[in-house]
Amino acid sequence: ARARPQCGSSRSHSNDAAATADVVLRLGAEERREIAGRLRAYIGEAREAAHARFDEAQQRAREAEEQARREFVSEHVDRGVTEEVAQGWWWESAYHHHQQYVDWSLRNVWIAPLRVVGAGTLGGTAAVADWLLRRDFAEWGETMPIEPLLRVVAARPAEWQADLATRLAARLRGTRAQLDNGAAGLALELLRRTGAEPPAHEPLVVAWASMEPRLATDPLAPHLIPRLFEAEGVGRALRDDRADAPAGRSWLRALATASPVGHEQLVAGCLSRFLRGGTAADLRFFVRLHDLLDPAPGQEQVRDYLRLLPAAPGPVAELALRMLRGPGVTLSGEEVGEAVTALLFRPESKLVRAGLTLLDRAARDTAGDLDDLAPALASAFLCESYEVRERAVRWAVKHARRLSAVGAETVREAAAVLPPDLAAHLTPGYGAVETEAAPDDAFEPGELPVFDAPGRHPVRPAMETLTGTFNRLDHEFAFDRWLDGFVRHPHARRSPGGVTDLRLVGEWLQLEQWTEALLRAAAGEAVALTAEGRLPGPGQVAPLHFALLRRCAEVHAALVEGALPPYLLATPTCTSGHLDPAELVARLEGYEREGVRALPDDLGQALLRLPRAVDPGVVARAGRLTSEAGVTLARWLADRPEPFTSVEWPAKPGERPRPLVRHEPTGIAFVDALFCESPSRRWVSYYQSAWWLVLPSDREVLAMHLVPYLYGDWRGPGSLQPEISRLCHQEGPAGEGMALLLGILLGEEGWAAERCREPLLRAVATGSLPAVECGSQLGRCLRLLDRVRPTVVVRALDECARRGAHREVWQIMSGLLPVYLPGPGERATTAHTRTLEFAAEVAGWAGARGVIPEVADLAARTGSSGLVRAARRLHGQLAQEDADSSR
Repeated sequence: ARARPQCGSSRSHSNDAAATADVVLRLGAEERREIAGRLRAYIGEAREAAHARFDEAQQRAREAEEQARREFVSEHVDRGVTEEVAQGWWWESAYHHHQQYVDWSLRNVWIAPLRVVGAGTLGGTAAVADWLLRRDFAEWGETMPIEPLLRVVAARPAEWQADLATRLAARLRGTRAQLDNGAAGLALELLRRTGAEPPAHEPLVVAWASMEPRLATDPLAPHLIPRLFEAEGVGRALRDDRADAPAGRSWLRALATASPVGHEQLVAGCLSRFLRGGTAADLRFFVRLHDLLDPAPGQEQVRDYLRLLPAAPGPVAELALRMLRGPGVTLSGEEVGEAVTALLFRPESKLVRAGLTLLDRAARDTAGDLDDLAPALASAFLCESYEVRERAVRWAVKHARRLSAVGAETVREAAAVLPPDLAAHLTPGYGAVETEAAPDDAFEPGELPVFDAPGRHPVRPAMETLTGTFNRLDHEFAFDRWLDGFVRHPHARRSPGGVTDLRLVGEWLQLEQWTEALLRAAAGEAVALTAEGRLPGPGQVAPLHFALLRRCAEVHAALVEGALPPYLLATPTCTSGHLDPAELVARLEGYEREGVRALPDDLGQALLRLPRAVDPGVVARAGRLTSEAGVTLARWLADRPEPFTSVEWPAKPGERPRPLVRHEPTGIAFVDALFCESPSRRWVSYYQSAWWLVLPSDREVLAMHLVPYLYGDWRGPGSLQPEISRLCHQEGPAGEGMALLLGILLGEEGWAAERCREPLLRAVATGSLPAVECGSQLGRCLRLLDRVRPTVVVRALDECARRGAHREVWQIMSGLLPVYLPGPGERATTAHTRTLEFAAEVAGWAGARGVIPEVADLAARTGSSGLVRAARRLHGQLAQEDADSSR
């Protein structure tokens, strides 16, 4: 009874555990045995007591919140606000958020005292270890009361304490939870106090490395420092460690300045860790440690550093190369050849260039013949980079006299893999080189994928039963069918019931709110009188979403005024989103017979849904209509408006392009709101996926309205892939907007990359790709948007070309190069060179003709940089083809 912890009390957990430790230390042997026998049965009682106190505290908090809510509402009602509005203000305010908070950890106050009791009364070390790490203790995340536990454990025999320390250490699993709840800290502290040798357990080393280093005073340091280089997970735990971290927190500085283990052993440990392998992130700490130790290179370690060059992560390979090139290190010709061969096949251009530099240095430092370097030269000839092969040829020409007949023959045989233009440079020094003949048609394009166009089927009739408000999760046509059903079938209009009070909402931004308002108005509810002013301003929401809201507001106003037509004009007849022109004429003929006036926005939407090709007979029928709506239709069919669209790019990098849509006003407000406005990113509902139904015949205008949504979403442009794919099957010209949408998707990386290449192939298959303009827009993306990387774009275009779109990819490149290539005074990068090299490949695949002035200007520059050579290669192909065609 004296040891029973005060579970659920208001005291802190540490106080409960400390008080429990005081009681346990005063117990006699018989009392300890008695409590140990009853301890497990007491867990349920202790937990229930703590939970009951927590529930009581939570109930008091709820009552306090309810009292605060009543006072809040009463105060605002006294000021003239309705009770419903005051209730809404309460739930929208921050006041109530602070009322319910009750420290959740109060449910767990029973755990820490029970851990102390078990550690002080249970007999065997295995039983105590099991008790401290019980699952029902650990799952609550309660922190170990380390100091009280150390006090009660210290009363046990020394051997018992050491055994417990070893058992707890061996039970660690390297999880973040065991670090946070103190299990690792307790095990490490027991090992320190008992002097027990730490078990060979990797999670123990990771836990030790995850804490602040105290190497000068930590008795575990001599044991665990060597294991830092062996235990998996240490590099991950220390990958963000820095030598300039605050005092006492840097493992790098601690190992370099206060380690009881010598620097040579630390360097050897780093080297052994590199040889074990791992990712760049896992080895980052050891690379920094090696650099901080700054070891003097030793000849005996040359073989180990050489072994790192072929496949180690880039930072490790760079470190190894620095050591091999350091003072005091002498490499044999065979070792130089091994190093150069390894470096030339690295993916990093920096290391490839370093391999060639190493080859030059070896030739300079070697007194005799260079036969030992001939195999390395052969490896350079096999490199994919034209620049590397060209440098290797220059090296071979320069040092031809220093090779024996055997070495020269090795070089001549290896040169067979070179392009003929490079191999020809070797003839004076090595004799004629027979190059491997390239196949007549090395490039074999694949079959262009066949894409199924969305079906063109009749739209199902309007809903005769309205089961509730419009549901945005329904099919894309659900909104039009719901609205048409509401107008056509008065008997289907039923009050939605429910508890929504639209009076508490300002503007009605959701389609669901408007369809609910329509049902309530049809049922005669007072909400019909409050719809005025509920339509948001045009600048508050996306224009295409505003168009949908306008149609709802228009139907609502007609219902209230008793001027609702018998049916709507704009309901599509085809699943392509189009409205059959003959059907629209028939609908207007019915209006004229019955003297019905068309709703303006309904008519505007109907006009936008007409296909671009209309039968002349239908046009003649429309010309015989006499109503204002009929005259508008006839004028539309005779001269359909075609807005001007463009993408305006900023001068500064990082800023987003601005889509522009301009047209002379048509006098049709619904149309002008979409054709005469510059789209921008504004509030939008989840109905965005059905925007295409508003503009099925004007895909370029729709593309302009999608451009602002390429940015500002964590998912990136790839989130618009379904909408962009559908543009390929819609009607209307394709311009800069669609070109930008298709182009920017090629810069997407990761899991979305594959599906983001599909729209370009679909555009090629459907004949809707503005290829040259797509390249121009893509070139601006590469110049001005950090998100779009050249290597990713080239990879995507290469794949599209190999899948059968090689001619269109060349057209894209012909538009991209003039925009993307560096002009006079601009700095060229390896990305520019690679892009030109790829363009030369595609030009050959497509049989391209015609000179590109910007490429010709680069080719005319002096010098032999990779960029200039690539430009000369491409210009030569285009000029040759052009000359052939002129003949």
